Amino acid sequence: MITLRKAKEEDLPVIQRIGTIVYGPTYTHLIGQEQVDFMLDKYYSIVALTQQLMEGHTFLIAQDGDKDLAFASYSLEERNQHSVVKLHKLYVLPDAHGKGLGKLLVNEVRNKAIDLGAESLELNVNRYNKAKDFYEKAGFIIKETVDIEIGNGFFMNDYVMALPLAPVKPV
Repeated sequence: MITLRKAKEEDLPVIQRIGTIVYGPTYTHLIGQEQVDFMLDKYYSIVALTQQLMEGHTFLIAQDGDKDLAFASYSLEERNQHSVVKLHKLYVLPDAHGKGLGKLLVNEVRNKAIDLGAESLELNVNRYNKAKDFYEKAGFIIKETVDIEIGNGFFMNDYVMALPLAPVKPV
């Protein structure tokens, strides 16, 4: 049975492992090995993941029994007096594809965003990543196209996608 748990600091090696396993095969053909190595160090080292946790990112891990199969991370952001939840990461191990884990995690983050009073759930996705189609099927729309400099002469060439959220009405 698939369950979700909120990650703690001791779970960061699990997140690092899943991220490292998934990241290379997903992005090497899109951005090259040199940028993949740079980004893994920048965003998936234990130091970087600890910093993200300290900055308020919530990590959710999907597991089947005692096997950790996927994770997502998100945080609440205030922008011009509007609350937005940013989905920072969502990765599913290749052998767990097709089990609905991505959908489960997106729906859980969406529910958390609604609970937090956010007006939308937003994410960045590489313009050539096939995950864009997954997000569109989940109801996200392309809000803008961005090129974000991340250091060492590398850029993230992304779409910013948004899922508008209906405010929760009191019963």
